[in-house]
Amino acid sequence: MNIIQQKKDLRSEMHYKRAHINMDEKYEIDECLCQSVWDLITTQRFQKVHCFIPMGTEPNIFPLIEKMLDSCITVISPKTLPKRRLKHLVLHSLDELDEGVFGTSHPAGDHEYIGEYDLIIVPGLAFSLDNYRLGYGGGYYDTFLAENPSAYKLGICYPFQRVQNVPRESHDTKLDAVFSGCES
Repeated sequence: MNIIQQKKDLRSEMHYKRAHINMDEKYEIDECLCQSVWDLITTQRFQKVHCFIPMGTEPNIFPLIEKMLDSCITVISPKTLPKRRLKHLVLHSLDELDEGVFGTSHPAGDHEYIGEYDLIIVPGLAFSLDNYRLGYGGGYYDTFLAENPSAYKLGICYPFQRVQNVPRESHDTKLDAVFSGCES
């Protein structure tokens, strides 16, 4: 089986599993993820955090985003553009979001952030035990992560999204860590 088919099959499997997660378990893991990421942010004193706005069955990190905003941490979220590009917008409030493509949301307005990131929180469908990710297939984060080598790169997911290996290509970027629940 070629790498394209391997990725397609693993994406389908993970979409299915996320769509059928027990809601009590999801809620509990979401809380753990938010706390674990918050602990990392405060321990490392991160002040500029690039963070996706969750959609669909992704982990609910809205409480984490709210906590960062309340703590005067600069939160930057992506707006999806054509040709595998992201525009990075400063998030001022979760009450000020616009709908984007592919079911995404992004900060309203056009307050673009240009600068360094302390932390990049990355979504994905599967994450290998050696911290590579399988995304949604658009290549947006592959390009973005490669452009920001000094930022701490963190994947977040549910425990079942951690797999031995993900099909990988030369452009894939290794993450610094992956959290899949309550981290110690």
